[in-house]
Amino acid sequence: MSDRIDLAQVRVYLVGLQERITNALNEIDPTPFVSDAWQKPAGEKLQGSGITKIMEGGPVFERAGCGFSHVTGPQLPPSATQHRPELAGAPFEAMGVSLVFHPRNPHVPTVHMNVRMIAAKPEGKEPVAWFGGGMDLTPYYGHDEDAVHFHQTCKDALDPFGEQLYPRFKVWCDQYFCNKHRNEQRGVGGVFFDDFAELGMAQSFAMLQSVGDAFLKAYLPIVERHKDMPWTERERDFQLYRRGRYVEFNLVWDRGTHFGLQSGGRTESILLSMPPEVRWSYQRQDPSGSPEERLLSHFLVPRDWV
Repeated sequence: MSDRIDLAQVRVYLVGLQERITNALNEIDPTPFVSDAWQKPAGEKLQGSGITKIMEGGPVFERAGCGFSHVTGPQLPPSATQHRPELAGAPFEAMGVSLVFHPRNPHVPTVHMNVRMIAAKPEGKEPVAWFGGGMDLTPYYGHDEDAVHFHQTCKDALDPFGEQLYPRFKVWCDQYFCNKHRNEQRGVGGVFFDDFAELGMAQSFAMLQSVGDAFLKAYLPIVERHKDMPWTERERDFQLYRRGRYVEFNLVWDRGTHFGLQSGGRTESILLSMPPEVRWSYQRQDPSGSPEERLLSHFLVPRDWV
């Protein structure tokens, strides 16, 4: 029996996932998503199409972007071949769903999720495909029960495919979502994997689906728990300051951002992760024992939540 997967089947899953997630978000925040179906013009380096869905200015979500893209290109960009140098320069096909939700209330964490597949097509050789993705949580005012719930949901999604996967992907997430120039974690983590096909194509795709399907279970209960909590201008100021760290990571370190920009991707869709408002402060120091200081000392350090 062949272990190949039908790329059309992957596309159907991803488009359906985007639809399910945006519909579920509208159950919490009725602000309509603007749906922007795009097609790369003929003659551009990257060819393909996608659907960018974005909600802005809602009562619960200040900005929520969820994009699907399916592109082909003449050669893999450097960010995609750093672990596979033998594929440097090969034509490729890539598709995925990526989202970042920035809530208005500082007590509701920002969340990121991505599931993707890349297939390299080296001349005269069999195509080589792999999967990547994961999800991670970035609180401003942390709650232990949120981190535990988020990590437990990730673990439950991965355990059927091998109990060794969650601990490995959890550490990978901690290592990846780190602002190395500040020696600081981006958030409380979650799971992250890349260049993954070790279960065979069919089972690796099944694992990807399990992660994608777990997202709403991981995040929506946290939103429901905190979205109506009162908040102050001081807390809003801290949220905007911490969003600055989010921007720094996405522009300086994120491989997905680099892949998109290096390969000639659609800039508006690549940067849908950017928050609508953000603030920087020079050498800000929050008082010892304050909730703001506790974010750094308790939550933004790698720890075993489950």
